[in-house]
Amino acid sequence: MARSLHTVSHFLVTALAIIPFAFADLTTTIDPSSNWGTWEGWGTSLAWWAAAFGTRDDLANIFFTTQTTTLNGVSLPGLGFNIARYNAGASSWNSINGTSMVVSPKMIPSRQIEGFWIDWASTSPSSASWNWSADSAQRAMLSKARSRGANILELFSNSPMWWMCKNHNPSGSDDGSSDNLQSWNYQSHAVYMATVAKYFADHWSTTFSSVDPFNEPSATWWNGKTGTQEGCHFDVSTQATVLNHLRTELDSRGLSSTVISASDESYYDDAAKTLQNLGSTALAKIARVNVHGYQYGSGRRDSVRSLATQYSKKLWQSEYGEGDATGHDLASNLLLDLRWLRPTAWVYWQVLDGGGWGLVDADNDKKTVGQPTQKYFVLAQFARHVKPGMRILDARSDYATAAYDAATKKLVIVAVNWGSAQYLNFDMSTFKTPGVNGAVVKRWATQIGVSTGKRYVASADTTISGTKFWSYFEKEMVQTFEVEGVVL
Repeated sequence: MARSLHTVSHFLVTALAIIPFAFADLTTTIDPSSNWGTWEGWGTSLAWWAAAFGTRDDLANIFFTTQTTTLNGVSLPGLGFNIARYNAGASSWNSINGTSMVVSPKMIPSRQIEGFWIDWASTSPSSASWNWSADSAQRAMLSKARSRGANILELFSNSPMWWMCKNHNPSGSDDGSSDNLQSWNYQSHAVYMATVAKYFADHWSTTFSSVDPFNEPSATWWNGKTGTQEGCHFDVSTQATVLNHLRTELDSRGLSSTVISASDESYYDDAAKTLQNLGSTALAKIARVNVHGYQYGSGRRDSVRSLATQYSKKLWQSEYGEGDATGHDLASNLLLDLRWLRPTAWVYWQVLDGGGWGLVDADNDKKTVGQPTQKYFVLAQFARHVKPGMRILDARSDYATAAYDAATKKLVIVAVNWGSAQYLNFDMSTFKTPGVNGAVVKRWATQIGVSTGKRYVASADTTISGTKFWSYFEKEMVQTFEVEGVVL
């Protein structure tokens, strides 16, 4: 008998060492009274990848539907983006009275986007000054995105057309820190953007809901001598002038419902400074603040949110990207954005690119597409579940976010465990109806950082216990939960 008891106790100790204890190490209490805005969607900018791969239906399916598509032997759950940002290019290779575009010696060819207004002779879009056959591949992907359900389209500019620039170089001024748009072309840049928006609507049934005439305008790296892409510095006062012109040009073409967004600053702190210095006249022309996420874990996201609220503007994280293919940085910065910036849309920069930047590894110059990165599946945990129309809730933690669909009574929670493996507990006791006791909570899991780890794996092994549920998280794992039958 003594030997049998020892055997049983040894078995129990061994089992408990292998099987995690069924209690939560961290508890998140979702606040049903909170309202951080109605989610508008997820998306991507089409430059530059769509200029290289814009004719491919499989890529359109991967990014703009939620259907499963096989890419290079890997089954990918579609990300279901509903936002596409189209870049009005700044380059053309024609000569105007003996003057041609100046190209930076370090320019990467795939980052030159062909523009439509090829000379200053005429503002009429039906004249020979305009080339509407330009940029066919990016236009093709925009059409594919729209036909697959992308319902929010934005037109943006990296640089004015080259011939509007002081040095005729759409990569930036010769010092990188001074305005490169000629003062007599302030209005011309606005004419360009408004004319493109009007032509797309009239001829290709493509309506841009918003137009942003800038891209990281306060940055000092738009240097024509060293630049690798199109870009242009704008002083804040110049931005204000262009914004006023743009509103006039849009309205004169019957596009009064097309809103202006600005200024797509690269850093949160730059965005705050720009908003504080644009002036009331220019601010009145802006309906939405666009900001980029290149300050990563630094910068005052909350300051941008406070200013957007103060000025009654919507707020987007309109561009994010980095070279970490593991998904660690994306998950970390996305959670920071959702908690402190509180945007109503989130847009990834290059879904196809090399060096860890792409959600799928690719070479836009060689036009080769490789394998999806782990970052792809990390983003899928958010983009496939937090849907347009959902109400963003306060998850009261830095490692989780929550969204609620009133029509379907569905609560979505996305959480990340950064530390050692542990249980995370989710408390819904303050909800009017916290789901149904014993009901299954669907979940999906992705291992951050390890390409051989879980990749958006679905499970149905979690249930509601009273007003709570919990799940076991490996170290650096992101999980998504869908709780049915919830009433705020």
